Amino acid sequence: MKRTYKIDVDCANCANKMEEAANRTEGVKSAVVNFMTLKMIVEFEEGADVKEVMQNVLANCKAVEDDCEIFL
Repeated sequence: MKRTYKIDVDCANCANKMEEAANRTEGVKSAVVNFMTLKMIVEFEEGADVKEVMQNVLANCKAVEDDCEIFL
């Protein structure tokens, strides 16, 4: 299952950090961040709890870039 989320991030480097953090999150099959459109596309692993996984993605992203935001 894939879902698209609106994000708020200040620079392309920060967006790259968010993408790497999201991809390291358990339950995420793949994540792509597009800085130009300010969107994150997340593909979830089979059977993953989307809401819980996205809370963990947000926490992991804030750990590397504390002023970023994902609108869940």
